[in-house]
Amino acid sequence: MEAESFFARWSKRNAEAADEKKQAAPAEDAQPVPVDDAPRPPPTLEEVAALTPESDFKPFVARGVDENVRRSAMKKLFADPQFNVMDGLDVYIDDYSKFQPMTPQILASLNHAQALLDPLSQVENPLMRLLQQAVEDTEPAPSMEAAAQAAVTAPASPSDPASTSGADTDQAAQQRQDLNTTPNQASHDHPI
Repeated sequence: MEAESFFARWSKRNAEAADEKKQAAPAEDAQPVPVDDAPRPPPTLEEVAALTPESDFKPFVARGVDENVRRSAMKKLFADPQFNVMDGLDVYIDDYSKFQPMTPQILASLNHAQALLDPLSQVENPLMRLLQQAVEDTEPAPSMEAAAQAAVTAPASPSDPASTSGADTDQAAQQRQDLNTTPNQASHDHPI
């Protein structure tokens, strides 16, 4: 019900406003305004030559204007220096082929990233020395390839019972298999 009363008041106010406009309209229409209904001829290149930055360019971009006239007018408009101001958003305008060396201050400010990129360089030196010494102290074990080669090239004598045992044969076969697998393959074969 409230909606009906709202719409009734709204309709009544609009009707009153329309009546007031109708009563005021004859007084305004008493003085006729001359209207120029004659179509203007399209602009020419001579009119383009007379253009200034303050001129009205609307007639030169209207429908029916010759393309050469339109382009000439636009060239004249955008030749104005106010349209030649850089806005600073042209990211590719700089010459990035020119190298500018980093100053020591910039390099010093980048030292914080060294720990992120190379964490081992941040380990204390005594610990690193101990690790290196441990690696150097361990003698390299005979390579599997050399052991396999010795097992393959060693002559088997029938009088030697150890050379004919199945354990030795299995061990030699295992060594040959280890030689044929790469470290990456071996790591994928065995669960962690």
